Amino acid sequence: MTSDTRRVGLAIFGVGRMGQVHLGSILRMTTAHLKYIVEDNLQLGQEIARKNLVNDEVKVIRSQDDDQVFQDASIEGIIICTPTHLHEGLVRRGLKSAKAVFCEKPLAGSTEIIEACYKDAEKYNKPLLCAFNRRFDPGLCLMKQRLVQGEVGEVQCIKRCNRDNPPPTVEFLKMSGGIFQDQGIHDIDAVCWTIGEYPVSVFTQAHAFRKEIADCDDVDQVIIVMKFPSGCIASIDLSRHAVYGYDQRMEIFGSKGMLEQQNKAPTSIVHHNESGACKNPIEVSFLQRYGEAYELELQHFINVVLGIEKEILVKKEEVIQICQITSACEESYRTGKPIFMSSFQTGAI
Repeated sequence: MTSDTRRVGLAIFGVGRMGQVHLGSILRMTTAHLKYIVEDNLQLGQEIARKNLVNDEVKVIRSQDDDQVFQDASIEGIIICTPTHLHEGLVRRGLKSAKAVFCEKPLAGSTEIIEACYKDAEKYNKPLLCAFNRRFDPGLCLMKQRLVQGEVGEVQCIKRCNRDNPPPTVEFLKMSGGIFQDQGIHDIDAVCWTIGEYPVSVFTQAHAFRKEIADCDDVDQVIIVMKFPSGCIASIDLSRHAVYGYDQRMEIFGSKGMLEQQNKAPTSIVHHNESGACKNPIEVSFLQRYGEAYELELQHFINVVLGIEKEILVKKEEVIQICQITSACEESYRTGKPIFMSSFQTGAI
């Protein structure tokens, strides 16, 4: 059997909202073969399996029984969508048992643990992908390409907006790791990856408008400002809830003009009449807006396992830097002071 027809045996850990996204992608891929769903809420796991028409050959098990996954030689890769505090153990067990690992961000809660995970990946010679899905968004990829080609000249300012919808549940907020690690990390990575630099300083202002979020020691509105070695200034606008849809925009301003990535809508039709103009609302959630990016990043992971692509695109050093920058942004909010990061790498990413 050639690599063109071989299917990669997979197990997915956690079928919360991100797990369900990746489960759908796996089931649509001709090169992926789902064999296990690991979910401590067994009723939820079975319900999600039925909802997605998963065949009876797929085992739905609790984490207490997950030795079945790690001891199964037919499992070549594991997909980790559990809460962050469970990532390290699953990542390292997966690598040690000769599985490729796809893990939702953040990979772990500290630089030391992240480095340990990547050392295991090197030791056991298995791919480890930290899932920064924005890098696989076709629109952002095109913006980066056109920026590199010099279409906007010298880049002077970047603005990025990430306003979530629908609002997350309190249960999710309690285990999310907070708005910086759960939401803002994507935009910090997107800006740094696009411009090809890491910031020399960050400054953050934030506030909790919803009591239940304040009770979680978290915030729901954030503005992050980052200054880069080139002089470019970037701002990131985060919100936990936009009532009008999933608001995702970006602009890159330079000496020769501007590139702009606008929101997506189901159609581009605009109705005009005597009352004015009316068009469709923007996409309502992350699944609709970034569905293609999620599939492309998972396909990249599968392709690396199959040997079709030679290496993981998201590197160890990038993951560590982005996690440190994200932590610095949260520190800036909590201390009310700018954070200077002269020890961080600069230049091409």
